[in-house]
Amino acid sequence: MVQRHPVSPARERRRSSGDNQVPIPVPHPQAAGRLIGAERAAGIRFRWRLGALPWVIVAWGCQAEPPFTETEPGLPLPGLSEAELEAFERGQALFNRPFSAEQGLGPLFNQDRCGSCHDLPTSGGHGAEPVIKVSRFDPVEGCSTFPELGGDLLQQVVTERGREVGLTIETIPDGATAIAEIRAPAVYGLGLVARITEAEILRRADPEDVDGDGVSGRPNLDSAGRVGRFGRKAQHATLDGFIEEALRLEMGITTPQNPVEERRNGAELPPGADIAPDPESTEEQLRLLVDYIDLLAPPRRLLPETPEALADVEEGERIFAFMGCDACHTPSYNVGPAESPVFASKRFRLYSDLLLHDMGPELASTCTQGTAPSEWKTARLVGLGHRSEFLHDGRVQRIQDAIELHGGEATGSRDIFRRLNQQARDQVLAFLRSL
Repeated sequence: MVQRHPVSPARERRRSSGDNQVPIPVPHPQAAGRLIGAERAAGIRFRWRLGALPWVIVAWGCQAEPPFTETEPGLPLPGLSEAELEAFERGQALFNRPFSAEQGLGPLFNQDRCGSCHDLPTSGGHGAEPVIKVSRFDPVEGCSTFPELGGDLLQQVVTERGREVGLTIETIPDGATAIAEIRAPAVYGLGLVARITEAEILRRADPEDVDGDGVSGRPNLDSAGRVGRFGRKAQHATLDGFIEEALRLEMGITTPQNPVEERRNGAELPPGADIAPDPESTEEQLRLLVDYIDLLAPPRRLLPETPEALADVEEGERIFAFMGCDACHTPSYNVGPAESPVFASKRFRLYSDLLLHDMGPELASTCTQGTAPSEWKTARLVGLGHRSEFLHDGRVQRIQDAIELHGGEATGSRDIFRRLNQQARDQVLAFLRSL
């Protein structure tokens, strides 16, 4: 079955119109003149963000916000109890332990341990090895992830026992309209992301572009109606579901939730290919993996040491907001009361609104049920300075090239970046490298 993806009237207007300009807030005419030239600044429409005004008034009479929660990459959140630290360490060991066929690996899989896809610059980081995803998209029929042929993720490795009985790797199905090599993102700080309330995410959504700013982020709801926040397309609402699927599809390890082995392109496995009884993992193992990722802290910023370089980073942050990038790349969040003091009243950087946005044809790739090929969850920019390849498929090695490929709802911000003078561009890039 395929699921049709409804396109909002606002998005359809942007696709059919040649005018994709996003109204960019300009703080002061002189500032605009310095950045893009007075003759261009005069043509940019001013817009006050009145929605932020109550926060300014409240903050005026209140104490300063708590410091950002962050550590060196790969470390746990500060202040863990003894029990939480033990769970983190046990989960970390399991995350980085290679599995064998006798322990449930395969017979079709991509990697033999979780850490193989999340190891840069440390355990829990991003990955250099791509996985292959495929899909079929039709403007009328919508998206198909080939569920009858084993799904959109291709398993590219076979166990020795599987090869002995004639099992081969999965192949690209006929009819695929998109084939993509996807790089795994880092999983730092996802426990804090899990504790952002749905209301906080939904208040930023504007699927019909009611405010007319050209940005129409929308949530991706799962089958239970929960707001998705994990995965490139925000297809998972919980860490449990996100991790269970990765264990089952990337490593071929069946779970108590899904104890049936994946089939090769939808066909039954040869007898004897799978030598471990199902389910091949336990509830305790899943809980340890969830605990580990839940307790990983966001990475500390990479701030320069000299006052001059630090000033450039700070100015780059201001220009980032001037360009309107923070309309989607929401800089930070606050967590309220939580079940553990390690999460309660925490403030952390993210640079994502966790919503889906149409990013234009240059970044169009695979679809998922409920999302179009050009729709992506706003990428988290925290930890960007630790990466050497950018975008979902790692196709570029320079941040400025990733910016240039932004289209769709990001067209206006991209065009402002193009009109910046070289100094301003360098300052924006210095800011992004500091994240």
